[in-house]
Amino acid sequence: MFRLVEHTISGVGVIDKAAAILSALADGPLSLAGLVSTTDLPRPTAHRLASALETHGLLRRDSDGRFALGVALVALGHAATSGWPLAEAAHDALSRLRDRSGESAQLYVRQGEQRVCLASLESEHGLRTIVDTGAVLPLGLGSGGRVLLGEVGPDGWVASVEEREPGVASVSAPVCDSTGRVVAAVGVSGPIQRLTDNPGPVFGPEVVAAARAIAGAAGLHGHQHAT
Repeated sequence: MFRLVEHTISGVGVIDKAAAILSALADGPLSLAGLVSTTDLPRPTAHRLASALETHGLLRRDSDGRFALGVALVALGHAATSGWPLAEAAHDALSRLRDRSGESAQLYVRQGEQRVCLASLESEHGLRTIVDTGAVLPLGLGSGGRVLLGEVGPDGWVASVEEREPGVASVSAPVCDSTGRVVAAVGVSGPIQRLTDNPGPVFGPEVVAAARAIAGAAGLHGHQHAT
């Protein structure tokens, strides 16, 4: 299950409760009863806060009347990620990676026990992987998440096949600073029909090159794991 906020208490009650509601809806729409059950908030409080969030466009109602994340969050997510210096520095390298591999390219950073997509460029193929900028994904599933957890193979990349989504494969590499600390993960993803069930040897070198280019463009002076 995905969570925008997990066990985080700021001490500002109304903010913590509103964050709990947004977090609960990260996995999909919920009825008011579902919100109450998931957040442990009193029913009147959950209804009042959810209605207020809906007024501001942070929540919406789906066709069944359930609460869901609102479109205002999309704009906020894009604004937050577009202003991140690393995303700007990565643009050229991501573009080259997408064009050379023919597959969708993404840049992720770790946020607590999740990963956030800072930048995403889609493949021109009709059948392609789509990860929205600002998307929150798990750490333990998929090559990008595993890289951010510190898992890197002997050639500097990690491959995954159908870990996060059926029919999808990916290859990622770490973007490191001068101390070797993993700052971000860059990778390609696409359908197994094209990447095959062993995508690492084909796409790994391009992904590692992109990681090095991003580190250089961002002024990280990063180094990759020895090949």
